[in-house]
Amino acid sequence: MQIHEYQAKRLLARHGVPVPDGEIAYTATEAEAIARRLQDWPLVVKSQIHAGGRGKAGGVRIVRTLDELRDAAERMIGVKLVTGQTGPQGKTVSKIYIEKTTEIARELYISLMINRASGGLTVVTSAEGGMEIEALAEREPEKIVTFHLGPGVRLRAFHARKIAAALGFEGQQLRAAVAFIQGLYAVFSRRDAMLVEVNPWAVTSDGGMVALDAKMSFDPNALFRQRDIEALRDVEQEDPCEVEASRHDLNYVKLDGDIGCMVNGAGLAMATLDIIGLHGGTPANFLDVTGAASPERISTALKLVHADPDVRGILVNIFGGMMRCNSIAEGLVLAARELGPDKSIVVRLEGTNVDEGRRILAAADLPIEVAPDLETAAASIVKLVREAA
Repeated sequence: MQIHEYQAKRLLARHGVPVPDGEIAYTATEAEAIARRLQDWPLVVKSQIHAGGRGKAGGVRIVRTLDELRDAAERMIGVKLVTGQTGPQGKTVSKIYIEKTTEIARELYISLMINRASGGLTVVTSAEGGMEIEALAEREPEKIVTFHLGPGVRLRAFHARKIAAALGFEGQQLRAAVAFIQGLYAVFSRRDAMLVEVNPWAVTSDGGMVALDAKMSFDPNALFRQRDIEALRDVEQEDPCEVEASRHDLNYVKLDGDIGCMVNGAGLAMATLDIIGLHGGTPANFLDVTGAASPERISTALKLVHADPDVRGILVNIFGGMMRCNSIAEGLVLAARELGPDKSIVVRLEGTNVDEGRRILAAADLPIEVAPDLETAAASIVKLVREAA
């Protein structure tokens, strides 16, 4: 789960990490009122969306007068901002962040993240911040420093000193940098974060440390113990199908193709996407129906995959263990009778009660093709989608 920059900065401030003074505005009038309270020109106006690259896309502006502020607010609020991370569809800006400017002497980069390979913490940092870290890694990889901690190892003061020293800090600034890094780790560890990124991490002209921009994401499986974090979720920034799927405890991921995929289990999902690609198709999404599933839940899942306007055909690939194939078939029939024949559906079932499941689908007299194996199913859905196109 992601949150906005202004929300991330509030979390950082609660854990002792310095951030510039700022407030959120939903209208140009509110922005003007905030500027009058801050009384410190120039100010920075930042669009709040769940994506980076806002500055290059016109989503960040420095303003020096109330007229410039109102113009910036009116140009940003309610507009779709397209950045390198949003895709061509962009994201709608519903709020802006008005913030005091900072006199910057130096910009750095730092992020704390879960290392999926080791299960421990990885700290990625660079003495050159304020730019896309991916671009720096490609152009000058030697300028990026990485520190790995093993599973269950907490980031201690000596770790923070080692990181700060690698960035060239000395004396009083070294101590300030250590405190800054420890503050980031406090947020990361106490709030079940998966990523805490500050770019740029600014050293001010008077030697202070400030987080000028912040990005955070959190483990959705830990939100039951982070209710205040869960309350920060902005569903308007998420794909509507993903939001609806989460309401039914289903895992939905939007992709770029035209074949919808309904599976059970992440491993089977990856294999399904791969075999579709092997036969020349491109997945539009996949929906993972995990655990045991009732016919009603399966029906809801198929409707969600079908609702994607990019989907021309659907491949259902279920291996029944706890999940009985007859229940899967009943749910597919329920949904197919409502959805109609406008999109091809190919079903591959294996596992518990598979013969009963196939009998239910065959007896339903619906335009659902039942494939004997995954290879046949993938080839068939790709062929049907091509014919439909």
